[in-house]
Amino acid sequence: MTILRSPAGIPDATVARLPLYLRALDELAASGTDVCSSEHLATAAGVNSAIVRKDLSHLGSYGTRGVGYDVRFLAGHIATVVGQTQPWPVVIVGAGHLGSALAAYQGFGARGVKVAAVVDADPALVGTVVGGHEVRSIDALTDVIEYGEVSLAIISTPPAAAQSVADALVAAGITSILNFAPTALQVPPHVDLRQVDVAAELQILGYHAHHRRQADPAEEAVLS
Repeated sequence: MTILRSPAGIPDATVARLPLYLRALDELAASGTDVCSSEHLATAAGVNSAIVRKDLSHLGSYGTRGVGYDVRFLAGHIATVVGQTQPWPVVIVGAGHLGSALAAYQGFGARGVKVAAVVDADPALVGTVVGGHEVRSIDALTDVIEYGEVSLAIISTPPAAAQSVADALVAAGITSILNFAPTALQVPPHVDLRQVDVAAELQILGYHAHHRRQADPAEEAVLS
């Protein structure tokens, strides 16, 4: 087994796939699998085996030729690389339907993330409980981040409020933001911003479904 080296300089595309590999490896370990090939891992993660080998080469791990990868060893290293070996507190800004669902989501803990607080600007929501967390006022955002040692933030507000929320988060010291509001945000270069636009993703799927239907007259006839 090759000695693992520093993960510095890993391409963003590889970083984006590491959680997929980690989830797949955890599932393989839970099923009793001790060693897996790149093909096995690729199938479990839903990617190409050549991509798996290239991605893992950035970690310095090439497995054992003719044997494969030690599942638990590789999972442990990837967990270290993606920061899952310590809990990352996250604040959710926006306690509407989406924010409440995220606050109640039970899968964060297994991925090294814990919800530290939920905040909202609506006085009608402040003081209510979502996902076991009492909703605090947006006015307390700086204190929540400082005293909760919060590192990550999720924006689940209406689009019109998202930019001002992002500005407030950056001013409070947050450098990692996941934005669910369907609007483009402007943040400083040192801030990592990830965008999740569910409606846009559905539109993309709709586009492909539409063109498949046009290309297949039989399908068009059945659907009509």
